[in-house]
Amino acid sequence: MSIPGTSFDLNCTLCPRLAEFLAEGKRQYPQYHCAPVPPFGDSAARLLIVGLAPGFHGANATGRPFTGDYAGILLYETLFEFGLSTGPASVSADDSLRLVDCRISNSVKCVPPGNKPLPIEIATCNRYLADELGTVRDGTVLLALGAIAHGAALRALGLKPAGYKFAHGAEHALPRGMTLIDSYHCSRYNTNTRRLTTAMFRTVVGRAAQLARQDAP
Repeated sequence: MSIPGTSFDLNCTLCPRLAEFLAEGKRQYPQYHCAPVPPFGDSAARLLIVGLAPGFHGANATGRPFTGDYAGILLYETLFEFGLSTGPASVSADDSLRLVDCRISNSVKCVPPGNKPLPIEIATCNRYLADELGTVRDGTVLLALGAIAHGAALRALGLKPAGYKFAHGAEHALPRGMTLIDSYHCSRYNTNTRRLTTAMFRTVVGRAAQLARQDAP
C-alpha cells in the first residue's frame, strides 16, 4: 500500500538509468511490477524500516518491499516473531499479510542494475523518503538496514550523516524524540558470510520493537 498524504509516484522516471532498466525489465518480464515500489504497512506505524532498494526478482517482481527475495525471508519471519506482522512470510502484494504498527520502505524505490544504485539516484529518490518521514509521528523508531539506508534516512530528515556513525546495533537520538537504530542488511551475502546472524538480527529488531512500543497507548 502507498502511504496517504505522501508524494510517492508510481510513474516516476526522474532517474534515466533506472527508468530504462525498468522498461527493459518489463519487456523481458511483462508479468513483473517493474515500477517504483511503494512503502508497505501501517500508515501510522511507530516503527519504520528503511531498506536499500527492490531486488529485480523480488520486490520489483511482486510490487511489495522484501517480497520474493532471500532477504525478505529473515525479515518477515523476525517481524512475525515480535508481533509486527500477521504472518511469517510475505508471498505477494495481494496476499493477506498485514504489518502491525510497522512499515517498510526503501531508500531507492526502483530496482537498480546489479542491486547498486548510484549516489545521484539515492539523492534523487531521497525526496520521497523525506516526504514519508515528514508524515511520521514524534517518537517514531527508524530501523536502517545497511549504511546506505542509514545515510538516506538522516538526509531525509535534514541531518548530516557524518554526525551519526553507522554500526550494527547502534542507536542514535534524533529530533522530535525519534530514534535511529542500525542493522546490517539482511541480504543473502551478509547472512551467508555470517556478518549478520539470525540472532544478531533478532536482537536489533527486538530492540527496535521495544522502543517503538514504549509510548504506545
